Amino acid sequence: MLHFLKLIRWKNLLLLILAQVLFKYALLEPLKLDYGIGTSLTHLGFLLLVFATVCIAAAGYIINDIEDIEADNINKPEAVIIGKHISEKSATRLFIILNMIGVICGFLISRAVGKPSFFVLFIITSALLYMYSTYLKKILLVGNIIIAGLVSLSILLVGIFDLIPAVTESNQVSQLFFLDLIKDYAIFAFMLNLLRELVKDIEDVDGDYKIGVKSLPILFGRTRAVKIAFVLSLIPLVIIILYLVNNLYKQQLAIGYVLFLIIAPMLYVSIKLFSAEHKKVFKHISTVLKLVMLTGILSLLLFQFMLLK
Repeated sequence: MLHFLKLIRWKNLLLLILAQVLFKYALLEPLKLDYGIGTSLTHLGFLLLVFATVCIAAAGYIINDIEDIEADNINKPEAVIIGKHISEKSATRLFIILNMIGVICGFLISRAVGKPSFFVLFIITSALLYMYSTYLKKILLVGNIIIAGLVSLSILLVGIFDLIPAVTESNQVSQLFFLDLIKDYAIFAFMLNLLRELVKDIEDVDGDYKIGVKSLPILFGRTRAVKIAFVLSLIPLVIIILYLVNNLYKQQLAIGYVLFLIIAPMLYVSIKLFSAEHKKVFKHISTVLKLVMLTGILSLLLFQFMLLK
């Protein structure tokens, strides 16, 4: 069981679940009456949405590990699970089952909110995760952008399924406001994950070279890739500072939270990236970026106190 949990990256899945739960129950539900928000998902429907997202994401991690056996034996031999603890045949079977469950749940949710066409989102996500693992990850930046985009989509799904189907003439302004707020978080998640994917590429350059991946550090060299990563790290940092100045300047609680738990660690990442050379440093930077994702998600707990003032 422990090896299975490691295979599906249970920590990443918990982060995904936390994000969706907080968007629903720390943002939309508490402010529903005060802002006239209409929502479409029942508690059961939301549970089904989370379950579908988790199943498809877990399937994506499994197929990625199946395709990365050779590279992982070089980059992180101690963490290899497929072939050592779980057979490739069993892993493939799990990949198929989880994908089927996720897609079926996606179909049921789409029908439940009266938007059957939304079902295509689950099909596209499942297909992209398979194509990423088997082919697209080997193309310069394409794989990085796809993974970052799919992480953003997992955030947007709450707005897509809970807000869009409930839009009416009377609540349109409120619906669009909160949909834009969720979109802002999704964009921030995209930038952080794109940076983290690039940092992981620099960390895993030896194994990726072995399997023919055309990553940034392989094509342009590790030193140039690090400098590009440093520049990329400044973009979300500048954006969040501008967002803080323009939108949250009257909210002392938000200012303190963002300064110490989002901006400070992001600044630390930029400083570390400027002179990073060793694999351990890149792994550390990747961990810090994941912590920033967590603190970013937890900031949703502040909105019910901020917006009601």
